[in-house]
Amino acid sequence: MAQGTATDLEALKTLKIQTLRQSIRPECYQRSTSKALFSYVFDGLLYLSAIAGIWLIPYWWVQLLLGLMAGSAVAFMFVWAHDAAHGALFENRHLAEVLGTLFMLPSFNMYRLWAFGHNRVHHGFTSLSSIDWIWRPLTPQEYRQKNGWQKIIYRLERSPYTCALHYLLRVWWPGMIRFKADLKNRRAFTLSKLLTALFFIVFSGLSWWMAGPMGFVAAVLVPFLIFNYYIALFIYLHHTHPDVPFFMEKDEWSQSIGQLYCSTVVRCSKISEMLIHNILMHAPHHVDPRIPFYHLEAAYEDLRAAYGQYIHEMRFSFREVRQIFRTCKLYDYESRQWMSFRTGRSWIEQIEQKASALGAAAKSNVYPGKTAH
Repeated sequence: MAQGTATDLEALKTLKIQTLRQSIRPECYQRSTSKALFSYVFDGLLYLSAIAGIWLIPYWWVQLLLGLMAGSAVAFMFVWAHDAAHGALFENRHLAEVLGTLFMLPSFNMYRLWAFGHNRVHHGFTSLSSIDWIWRPLTPQEYRQKNGWQKIIYRLERSPYTCALHYLLRVWWPGMIRFKADLKNRRAFTLSKLLTALFFIVFSGLSWWMAGPMGFVAAVLVPFLIFNYYIALFIYLHHTHPDVPFFMEKDEWSQSIGQLYCSTVVRCSKISEMLIHNILMHAPHHVDPRIPFYHLEAAYEDLRAAYGQYIHEMRFSFREVRQIFRTCKLYDYESRQWMSFRTGRSWIEQIEQKASALGAAAKSNVYPGKTAH
């Protein structure tokens, strides 16, 4: 599918998001407390088993392997809490917040702060880069104006191996650690920060006491880094693809474009989709985040039947992921064109050559002795 074709975008722009939701069967909205709690227990036991192994098994290489397992579990727990924050799992918001807060603690994310930005900004203005900063691509001109260190960071963020930096630097640090709330939310957000800080201190101290420095590394540091990698990669694949556009001007964008056309579906093995709670089946989640994760596949089938021509689907493979990262480095919002760093450099050079030629032509049209105005 051609990226952001005018016909597709104009057709979607006239569709209300509620119209898209009407194509999804009512059964996809039915909550199952037993399914939600089963996944909660499974994820929690996976995490606790890995931590117990790190504390009790005195072999550093086993501890590191269990740290990788714990980091994966932290990512699964975070996705579960993400659904809870959308109100997709329970009618009782207090229950959702308590369970979601507990599941976000191992990632050192604050449930209320995260939900505040994610639900309002990212879901409210998906791929509208003037508002939604998540994985916002730089234009060739913006990249050129960065200093050397900023360019290095941006390149590392746009690598399939070091993309965890994006979540750390663009979401966790400014949106969790340094975020200052307004008066209405200050008390609740401050309590969330204090609770997370207390968990970090107690858990770090306990891990060091139980297994020494390697206990801290394997139980605290490694899972945190692995979690950041998972989440950064997931979010990148959710909305970045050579055929998926980004927008700078709000009048070119709409809710239907952002939620359906600019949200991808990445299919994996059945067991992978189960473990990550179908989070890569992202288009139906963005069309309506109230759909529980265990109904996303059915909701996707309904959306594909009605609006399949507007959905970007791919099969997960490391080769495909590397190709997307290789292609989607810089972005021109006017032509809606993705570029590599090399292509972006050539693109700027061509613009400068055209501008220089036009300037020379303008000078040649000025008669000798006549002042140009």
